[in-house]
Amino acid sequence: MLLLLRILGVWFLLLAMVAAVIDATKSLAAGGAWVFTPLGQQWASLNPDSLAAAKTWVETHAGTFMWNPMITEILNAPTWVVFGILGVVLFWLGRKRTPAEVFIN
Repeated sequence: MLLLLRILGVWFLLLAMVAAVIDATKSLAAGGAWVFTPLGQQWASLNPDSLAAAKTWVETHAGTFMWNPMITEILNAPTWVVFGILGVVLFWLGRKRTPAEVFIN
């Protein structure tokens, strides 16, 4: 299980790096002004049907309060930030833990 978490963490970090390169390329093309692509916009451009399905699923199972303030804030964040944080957390959860040495006198 730990290996699977580390592998997923590395994949999400690779996705974050690809998204950062895409945003950096757009920034250079825009004349140096920092341009970032929100996750929601990128998801809508790739597959708008799944975004709408995710919205209806969250609203029916968790309520509209979960979608509107919380998930929309995540969808408005830059793609590389969201995938980077998710990758670091998954990689950290899958790390090999060192055994603790406990001495009892």
